[in-house]
Amino acid sequence: MDTIASLFSFITYPVSWVIVQFHSLYGAIFGDDTGLAWGLSIVSLVVLIRICLVPLFVKQIKSTRNMQVLQPKMKAIQERYKSDKQRQSEEMMKLYKETGTNPLSSCLPILAQSPFFFALYHVLSAIASGKTIGVIDQPLLDSARQAHIFGAPLAAKFTDSASKVEALGASLTDVRVVTAIMIILMSASQFFTQRQLMTKNVDLTVKTPYMQQQKMLMYVFPLIFAVMGINFPVGVLVYWLTTNVWTMGQQMYVINQNPTPGSKAQDHYLGRVLKSITTHGEVRGRTKRNTVKRIVSKGSDRNDIERKFITGLAKLGFVAQEDGTVAKSDTALAEAEGGATQKRQQPKRQTKAKRQSGVAQSGVAKETDSDESEAKTSLEKQDAPQDDQPKPAGKPASGSSRQAKSGQRKGPQRPKHPSKK
Repeated sequence: MDTIASLFSFITYPVSWVIVQFHSLYGAIFGDDTGLAWGLSIVSLVVLIRICLVPLFVKQIKSTRNMQVLQPKMKAIQERYKSDKQRQSEEMMKLYKETGTNPLSSCLPILAQSPFFFALYHVLSAIASGKTIGVIDQPLLDSARQAHIFGAPLAAKFTDSASKVEALGASLTDVRVVTAIMIILMSASQFFTQRQLMTKNVDLTVKTPYMQQQKMLMYVFPLIFAVMGINFPVGVLVYWLTTNVWTMGQQMYVINQNPTPGSKAQDHYLGRVLKSITTHGEVRGRTKRNTVKRIVSKGSDRNDIERKFITGLAKLGFVAQEDGTVAKSDTALAEAEGGATQKRQQPKRQTKAKRQSGVAQSGVAKETDSDESEAKTSLEKQDAPQDDQPKPAGKPASGSSRQAKSGQRKGPQRPKHPSKK
């Protein structure tokens, strides 16, 4: 780790200068030699760096979403050119160029932080060794060596020996307890950040290998930080824990205000927008109006969650406009009411006595109808004139010689028409 940190020694001067400036501010409030003054200086360094990295964070979000959308196309290219790796790479680069996607954009915030991280590690290692570095002269070095956070010196590590820790004016037990707690918090914050991304802000309608990779990283990254954390000084643990908490809060804000289309976060967000429209009768806020505007512009390409939102507006009697606002519409309300599925009403359950009485009444009614139909049939037969019945021609047919053919009706047959004889 010391070798890697020495590669970024060129940036230790600006990092140490920023820490000293913040220390002069907090030292005037809490005291120059207190751990609170030095700890807050490191926290402020993190906040300053993360504010500067906000544009890269926005690019990371866009790149991550574009990669999720492109996964089915990338998989199709891999299957189509699986025997030609060169053509496969060319088609991949062509796809990235057409969509304006950079696969490395998702790693930009981490890569941009790495020089500052190793520079801070290099500064704290010099403090632990009693060496001046950057703008930290001997008086500032002595002040930093006296600073403790919950009893652990800023430059102490979990793996340090008891003699080295005693030289910094602390006990080994205090150092290991504090560093262990900070390592656990650092790994837990990393896990929670990745988990909320996977469970809330991923399009669940697209099942791609990218999702499996992210799910694997959700468990791998915390383990990596836990193993590496035992070699980090307390000051570096403060730095990394602060940046993890910042990332978690920043990501939570993005998920709540600008969720990925098709994700659970989008369903919750559009539900809040619909509730706000119900209360105020209009779309409040530029972010919400831009969201409604994007949904309207999609047209038939809307996902199920967005169609559900448009239907919810119609049921309230609103129609989304192209500029992101909503307008009252009686037609939309009528269509929503007409298109709503009516609930099927279940018949009330009858008692056993009512069911039996109903069966008995239906039986009597059937018998009565049967008797009436039989009587009506017999009366019709009696009233029918005898001349209408056909008379057999020729010899009287005997029962043995005149048997009905297969498929013909038995009994008297209708005489043929004279023209057909």
